[in-house]
Amino acid sequence: MSIIELKHLKKYYGNNRGIEDVSLKLNKGDIYGFIGPNGAGKSTTIRTIMGLINKTSGNIYFNGEELDSNDGNIKKKIGYLPSEINLYGDMTVKELFNYHESFYNEDFDKRKKELVKLLKIDVNKKIEDLSLGNLKKVGIVLALMHEPEILILDEPTSGLDPIMQNIFHELLLKEKEKGTTILYSSHVLSEVSNICDKVGFIKDGKIIKEDSIESIRKENYTYLKIISKDINKIKKDLKLKIYKESNNEIVFINNMDFNTLINKLSKYNIEHLLIEEIPLEDLFMNYYK
Repeated sequence: MSIIELKHLKKYYGNNRGIEDVSLKLNKGDIYGFIGPNGAGKSTTIRTIMGLINKTSGNIYFNGEELDSNDGNIKKKIGYLPSEINLYGDMTVKELFNYHESFYNEDFDKRKKELVKLLKIDVNKKIEDLSLGNLKKVGIVLALMHEPEILILDEPTSGLDPIMQNIFHELLLKEKEKGTTILYSSHVLSEVSNICDKVGFIKDGKIIKEDSIESIRKENYTYLKIISKDINKIKKDLKLKIYKESNNEIVFINNMDFNTLINKLSKYNIEHLLIEEIPLEDLFMNYYK
């Protein structure tokens, strides 16, 4: 059974589209990369799941049970990190953590101290005096300290320096080992390819593709660069998607096996040939062209 399932989720603001038709499933221990450019519908989907905005139609399920926007018991099992963090500025970090902990019956002091030490947070500072990066670290502790079953993270590394990003990713992988299910929304494609098991591509409010990172890697796409006076004949023969071209030089996006490719090219006069692996970032961006 899926931990979280969305079925045909739709959100409209009057006649303006927020999300059109979002369906996805997250299983226990998944890190699901939810990716797309700004304005694609990532944050709208997440805010609808969290009940921060009302859906227009569709269904949201948690462990097979439909999620009601007022169901506090289920929401206590979720850790949420919004893309923009707004907290009580006149509180110290320590006061805010204690206030957050008061909403739960369990004692999370040990977990809280572990996260504070790992993320190097000064708990005596006031929230209003924190930099963007330190504010994001406070948000990470608030999302994780109650040891949720589900983490919903919206652009979680914005504001973090590269060292802290690596620490944060290692933290998420440890959460995955514990069985925590993570929805990771981002437009930083290298992050998604490094830590996620599966990705969903959202464009114009719709999921346009879902696949595992492993499957995407196995698609074996390469850049094929050719310089030849026979370039027009080669284009007609190979029938590959063109990445870029100029004069007698062309770069294809190739998924043809090498034996077939070499056999086809052997009849032409090739001045230069280069085959190199396509970075996952470029593959992802290909879905948005």
